[in-house]
Amino acid sequence: MEYKRVAITKKAIEILNQLKEKHGELIFHQSGGCCDGSAPMVFEEGDMYLDDSDILVGQLEDVNYYMNEDQFEYWKYSHITIDVVEGRGSSFSLEIPLGVRFIIHSRLLTDEENKVLNT
Repeated sequence: MEYKRVAITKKAIEILNQLKEKHGELIFHQSGGCCDGSAPMVFEEGDMYLDDSDILVGQLEDVNYYMNEDQFEYWKYSHITIDVVEGRGSSFSLEIPLGVRFIIHSRLLTDEENKVLNT
């Protein structure tokens, strides 16, 4: 069985597809910043500077999902599901003008998931 660290809801896929149609290639980056805490943000590929400290955590609908290694240390034992809610976040993420924002639902990895993903 293949285990993944990240997943996405159908509602969030709809928004992501709208953004892909408008902006082309995208990336997710899970913020560790001051404004939205650890909010998942979407940028046009190339608009977010990634360096060696950013880890590719997974891929959602052909969109790479990154987080900084410092953030990853806090989240490596969690499974993350990206969802979307109405309302405006305080970030530069591309979904904000649509009147929605991406959010995270998380749970701890099962023992089996942890064994596969963290060894």
